[in-house]
Amino acid sequence: QVQLVESGGGLVQPGGSLRLSCAASGSIFEIYAMGWYRQAPGKQRELVAVITSIGSINYADSVKGRFTISRDNGKNTVSLQMNSLKPEDTAVYYCNADVISADYWGQGTQVTVSP
Repeated sequence: QVQLVESGGGLVQPGGSLRLSCAASGSIFEIYAMGWYRQAPGKQRELVAVITSIGSINYADSVKGRFTISRDNGKNTVSLQMNSLKPEDTAVYYCNADVISADYWGQGTQVTVSP
């Protein structure tokens, strides 16, 4: 079992920055990868960024060059630094943990980009 707790969402103006954090607890050593997904109203949930236990990283094209995903040395916390935010980035952001034969999700945190 893995539990994920997210923080850092909020309201920001276009061009601003936010940093999201996801703290994992439980069967930490079983996690293969962690990542961030987002879902805007009326749209499908989409991948934002993922990082594996060996450090490989993948970003969605829409955020490449603006967002950065990272993990601490204990692999229990994942952060998403979001810069140059656009109104199109407005969504609920979800933390995800990939474990063999299972997926775990956080509760989601709202990010709103508006003047």
